[in-house]
Amino acid sequence: MAVAIDIKRLVRGLEAEGRETSDFDLNPNADRFAASQLRTAGVLVAFIERPSGLNLILTKRASHLKHHPGQIAFPGGRMDEGDTDVIATALREAHEEIGLTADNVEVLGQLPPHETVSRYSMVPILGRIRADFDAVCEVGEVAELFEVPVDAVLDPSRFRIEQRMWRGTMRSYYTVPCGPYYIWGATARVLKGLAERVSQ
Repeated sequence: MAVAIDIKRLVRGLEAEGRETSDFDLNPNADRFAASQLRTAGVLVAFIERPSGLNLILTKRASHLKHHPGQIAFPGGRMDEGDTDVIATALREAHEEIGLTADNVEVLGQLPPHETVSRYSMVPILGRIRADFDAVCEVGEVAELFEVPVDAVLDPSRFRIEQRMWRGTMRSYYTVPCGPYYIWGATARVLKGLAERVSQ
């Protein structure tokens, strides 16, 4: 990329023009859900500064999960009644899934909601991890925690469109290659939206 991505550029990206994203962006003719059918979820798009540059924290979901088994995801999940807002949801879920405490996260802002095929309105919360932490993966949900350089996943030119059959219909989706990890679907779509913002 022509410009290195740092925390300041991420914050400016949050202020840039953008729109809500959806798993249906590349499939406009697919049946969608009414807004009232969508459940709210919060995910933490967490960044940590390393000597080599800024990294993004991602997880690989456990293979036995009902929704998106084995996929690459942000820590997060469905909003509970006890959550004060979607930011609280993302921070609570990150603590439960990977052992990251809320006081170790500086919340930078949030992206517009992303509509998923699993009937969620998923709000990405961007945060900077203040200090290194001892990750503890919830074995029932998370198979692996790993980091990727932001330059590898926030470069708009690296994204590709692929297709596969899903419930009897050919569906298109975004992917972004990153070493041994196959990042696709909602995670890739959110990253693409953020990549477009930080490249402005």
